[in-house]
Amino acid sequence: MTKHRCGWCIGDDLYEAYHDLEWGVPVRDDDTLFEFLILETFQAGLSWITVLRKRDNFRKAFDGFNYKKIAKYNQKKIDSLLQDEGIIRNKLKINATITNAQNFMKIQDEFGSFSKYIWAFTDGKPIKNAFKNYKDAPANTPLSDKLSKDLKKRGFKFVGTTVVYAHMQATGMVNDHEINCFRYNEV
Repeated sequence: MTKHRCGWCIGDDLYEAYHDLEWGVPVRDDDTLFEFLILETFQAGLSWITVLRKRDNFRKAFDGFNYKKIAKYNQKKIDSLLQDEGIIRNKLKINATITNAQNFMKIQDEFGSFSKYIWAFTDGKPIKNAFKNYKDAPANTPLSDKLSKDLKKRGFKFVGTTVVYAHMQATGMVNDHEINCFRYNEV
């Protein structure tokens, strides 16, 4: 028997694996939350599959998504990233990643963890939506507007409301699996 999946991932093995194993699973680990924050930053204006295909390259280029190392990147490292054909070479996004790593740690200092900070926006529980078709899911919500505004106030870059909502979906803060998708009730 074939599993019903959300329509957005059908037909691509990498997309299907990401959908089946990661997308919408609640993430409480700061390292993983930061990884998704980086990936969503680079995804801005591009398709998610483009980023997924380069994910391993991003992991290598950005020291395993180690925000403590990234926060200390210097111009030499930035220049090497701009030459790395395995990633999306966008100077603004690279600089934003460094800034975001620095601000990520400030939030950790203030709240004890980034997870505590970000999950407080949903009272610590995933929001379970009920869409029949993935196309009915919004690109942003009043909650992603609020979170985006707060992140920007804290100095984060490339965290517009659409990027933030995609981060919320990816990390399971919202469950936007189609209601007939096999993952809808699993996550």
